[in-house]
Amino acid sequence: MIKYLTSLQKKKVREEERLYIIEGDKIIREFILSGVRLKLLISKPEFLSSLSAQLKEGIEESIPVSFEELKLVSTLRTPHNALALVGMDNEAPGPGAAGKGLSVALECVQDPGNLGTIIRAAAWFGIRNIFCSPDSVDVYNPKVIQASMGAIIHVKVFYTGLEEVLKNAASDGAIIYGTMLDGKSVYDSALQEPGIILMGNESKGISDRLAEYVTDRIMIPRFSDALYGIDSLNIGMAASVVFSEFARRKKA
Repeated sequence: MIKYLTSLQKKKVREEERLYIIEGDKIIREFILSGVRLKLLISKPEFLSSLSAQLKEGIEESIPVSFEELKLVSTLRTPHNALALVGMDNEAPGPGAAGKGLSVALECVQDPGNLGTIIRAAAWFGIRNIFCSPDSVDVYNPKVIQASMGAIIHVKVFYTGLEEVLKNAASDGAIIYGTMLDGKSVYDSALQEPGIILMGNESKGISDRLAEYVTDRIMIPRFSDALYGIDSLNIGMAASVVFSEFARRKKA
């Protein structure tokens, strides 16, 4: 069992088994409460006994283990009280999904913490669909799941060629907002739906290939006059700011 669980830390094995790992008392409870069934729960006996009968109905199999045994299979330096296996979502995007409401497109985002943060921010601000280029980090990477803090329950993440997504969305009347250094301030831009917020690689930004589809270039202006230490925002922080402004404008 230990060998099997540790093997699921590899993308190839996750895809073959169609399973991924979640860790943490809070995340596991929220998954069950949201209606997601756990294929397997591995936990300290006291965690399992703390679950109500109703919550236990959402668990197909459970194995009580010691803290030392949890440490052997955990992806964290300091394990929580429980770890679980969840089946992957096989849902494909519906026709025209990218051309409805507000969606996000991510090109070659490779840091697990960044993708997890973007998913968490998207869930908070009501964005339901994220389209990732195939060379982006795997959404089921344990570090992505951990950084999303359970928000993956509320956001659909699809891996597909972004050129086709952007082209089809544009033909459906969606505006393609590209986050670029030479863009117009997001606070001064006309933000409308349907639309797609396109964000590029952490170091290279949006490629020239995808920049051709951008209809509105936006950026986050800097308000500080400090010269050192804050030359930019990372993509997770930038996404939160941009999503917030879209949500604020929509509410207004």
